[in-house]
Amino acid sequence: MTGLPKIELHLHLEGAAPPAFIRGLAAEGRVSPPDIFAPDGSYRWRGFRDFLRVYEAATALIRSPEDYARLLRAVLENCAGQGAVYAELFVSPEFCGGADLSAWRDHLAAMTEVATDMAAQGIDSRAIVTPIRHFGPNRARRTAICAAETAGEGGRGWVAGFGLAGDESVGRPQDFAWSFDCAREAGLGLTCHAGEWAGPQSVRDALALGVTRIGHGVRAIEDAALVRDLAGRTITLEVCPGSNIALGLYPDWPSHPIARLADAGCRVTVSTDDPPFFATTLTREYDRLADAFGWTDAEFAQMNRWALDAAFCDEATRTRLLDRLGADKTTG
Repeated sequence: MTGLPKIELHLHLEGAAPPAFIRGLAAEGRVSPPDIFAPDGSYRWRGFRDFLRVYEAATALIRSPEDYARLLRAVLENCAGQGAVYAELFVSPEFCGGADLSAWRDHLAAMTEVATDMAAQGIDSRAIVTPIRHFGPNRARRTAICAAETAGEGGRGWVAGFGLAGDESVGRPQDFAWSFDCAREAGLGLTCHAGEWAGPQSVRDALALGVTRIGHGVRAIEDAALVRDLAGRTITLEVCPGSNIALGLYPDWPSHPIARLADAGCRVTVSTDDPPFFATTLTREYDRLADAFGWTDAEFAQMNRWALDAAFCDEATRTRLLDRLGADKTTG
């Protein structure tokens, strides 16, 4: 399904770094690469906590604005190769100069230049500025200020959203209310990781922040009333099935609840989360879902339309992308 135009809403920029890219940065810096690679060159980790460790070890080698610009280009080129016409990427100022506003502006300028160039080549993108949950709410405030100070008006700039990622076992979404209020006042779209490792209550807690999307959200299936609420409020779920399966949340593709959520009226979308860590691609996600649930282009087209409806971009970009999806503008 590489040729099917796709929208991806849940992709971590650093988490999409190919292992070869990280090894290359280590070689350029004349430092030994971290002990995070398997003999075949892929990332090596065991369990969610170790995944976070490996993720942050790899990210530590991506330092300068130029590093981030090169990474963004590589990631967007890969997205385009998978048929994506639009991608939203989680980017944290924490990793771009320690959430210092001046350093963040320098990193952002380099990435925005690449994003503009790649848009001209057919792959649009936006950034979702993201605090790291297990770094705590006080540090999140600095990230929120970075987001608010660099927000693009009406989704026209590259910084278009604000989210929350990291270890769901640390604190509650409400602990980050100040940061979400700051981002909302700046006009940014809001999303929040929830309902992955933590249960349905974490989704309810995230909804209290005023988000229009939930990152993952799959454990909502354990609460029928919550599923009805998500469907009734047209909350969009950024579902990453391959990630959930690789991390052991579900044993296999037929067991994944994405189809049950869709059948219950929830707006589900398909993304890759941290694809090289989970040995997946956007095309592979579509292929495996088609195999597991018998989905055809029609089902995936609807999901991409939902994704476009939920995207944090401006209306001119949305209209242009709708034409590229080949969607019927009269359908909802």
